[in-house]
Amino acid sequence: MRFPEPPAAVAECVAERSVATSLADCAAPWDLGALGSELLGLVLGWLDESCRWLNATYAWLPEYVIPPCWADHERLAYEVAALAFARIEAYEEPGAVILWHEQYDRFITRMNAALGKAGDDCRVGKHDRRPARFALQAWPSSSAADPVEYSAISALSELSA
Repeated sequence: MRFPEPPAAVAECVAERSVATSLADCAAPWDLGALGSELLGLVLGWLDESCRWLNATYAWLPEYVIPPCWADHERLAYEVAALAFARIEAYEEPGAVILWHEQYDRFITRMNAALGKAGDDCRVGKHDRRPARFALQAWPSSSAADPVEYSAISALSELSA
């Protein structure tokens, strides 16, 4: 099973950025919060395929499984994006491959720290929208978009699904 290829528009954006970062017309596709809805939809679809590949290839133990609700965990979505785009670069040079595997191990550690106890439920399809929401409600809202109830990535992923 091969690692999924990014959509053409995403690959073009990556190539454009590698040639001249300062002249690139598109945002860095791994910076999910900076993407427009069209490119974000493409990237999220590819990242979902990448998560399926990672699970099929590397998830022998339950704690290595990226949960199906990964995009609903904004921190995890950014982590998945960084890992997937890093994998593309890693296989361009033989020496970089071992570094990517080390990055993968660190990703698993950070993913499990981010998910905490909720990770076990998420991995079997019992997603809690945000376990820390009650603690976060103590913070006064500074804008109309309440961070406890709003995730730009989740909202856009639902639109593009």
